Amino acid sequence: MRSRLNIGLFGFGVVGTGLYEVLNKSKLLEARITKIVVKDPTKKRGLPAEAFLYDKDAILKDDSINVVVELINDSEAAYAIVLEALKNGKHVVSANKKLIAEHLEELIATAKENNVSFLYEAAVGGSIPIIRNLEEYYNNDSLSSVQGIVNGTTNYILTQSNHGVAYEEALAKAQELGFAEIDPTLDVDGFDSKYKLVLLIKHAFGLVVEPKDVFNYGIRNIKPQDVKYAGEKGYRIKLFSRAEKLGNDIVGFVAPHFVKSDHFAYQVDNEFNAVVVEALFSDKQLFIGKGAGSYPTASAVLSDISALQFDYQYEYRKSIGNENVNFQDDFYLKAYVGSQFIEAINTIPFYRVDEVYQSETYNYQTGWVRFEDVKELDLNQLPDLSFIVLPDAFVAANQPEKLKSERIQYLTEFEL
Repeated sequence: MRSRLNIGLFGFGVVGTGLYEVLNKSKLLEARITKIVVKDPTKKRGLPAEAFLYDKDAILKDDSINVVVELINDSEAAYAIVLEALKNGKHVVSANKKLIAEHLEELIATAKENNVSFLYEAAVGGSIPIIRNLEEYYNNDSLSSVQGIVNGTTNYILTQSNHGVAYEEALAKAQELGFAEIDPTLDVDGFDSKYKLVLLIKHAFGLVVEPKDVFNYGIRNIKPQDVKYAGEKGYRIKLFSRAEKLGNDIVGFVAPHFVKSDHFAYQVDNEFNAVVVEALFSDKQLFIGKGAGSYPTASAVLSDISALQFDYQYEYRKSIGNENVNFQDDFYLKAYVGSQFIEAINTIPFYRVDEVYQSETYNYQTGWVRFEDVKELDLNQLPDLSFIVLPDAFVAANQPEKLKSERIQYLTEFEL
């Protein structure tokens, strides 16, 4: 039965403005925004000043409001708002991936205790309906892998890099276009992608993983020589959030990947996002759409609001019966490591070396590394080193014989 929704909206930035506009244009929803609370009374917005309130209790303590939509940037302030709204018996829709990833178990439990819905489709992939599909469509399928581009800023920068544009120039253009923040750290160092991966892991495999336990390495250190290597091999570089089953366990991380031309995400460029889901019966499927911006993200928020009309809730059915499934880091992967300095390359202990290149200006090495060794390093803080995952399957730590080689010594100092 369709419910009448009275919405209290927190935040009226890019996404909040987009939601206001698309909701007013929609003729199918029995929903309206009755109150808008914002933080800064001096900021100019697209509505008259009297349309805004500045006290969170104006929404949280209003019994006539049954839905809270949270669209603010401050994750700690958003956490307090969302938690109180759920405790007050209000449904909540949020797009704040950092807030949700850091407090996921608590928020799920609070929503359940108060018999309300907590939905967050817009937190991953912008307009891509990936969470609802993982919840519903793939519920009876055996998922083996979820990987993809879930950050439009880094994909835009890497797309420009593939066309020969330097990193700093591409970043400046992304900031000019509104794809990147003035401080781009969350995007370019892979933190934003990590928070989204935490949510994908929950809905794909039923596991709650703490963000601090997920390795994230971004694109800041990628050099023109790495892009040149990609071109020579027929690859493109994409920042992937990646999780997959390895035996009975789940492995997952965020890192740049070399992508072959036959990969679904190879031609996904600029601010677009893409998620590839692989399952036992349905094989591989690609979801693609704009990952950021006013209307794309607002459309995902609107989808959640629409679902609330029919009292929709995430059921988290994949969490049932997976007590023996763990998130772990002990496996091998094949990687490319590049640097002007051989000493920097030797920071990474290789289990098996496949290719070595040395010159007066740049060096690289490819081969198999143990992920536990890599995770111990804060690669984002090593500007002289590029680490990019090659397109080969992972190998479980208890099967090193699959690599068919003994450990090979590190590079020796280059002789002029």
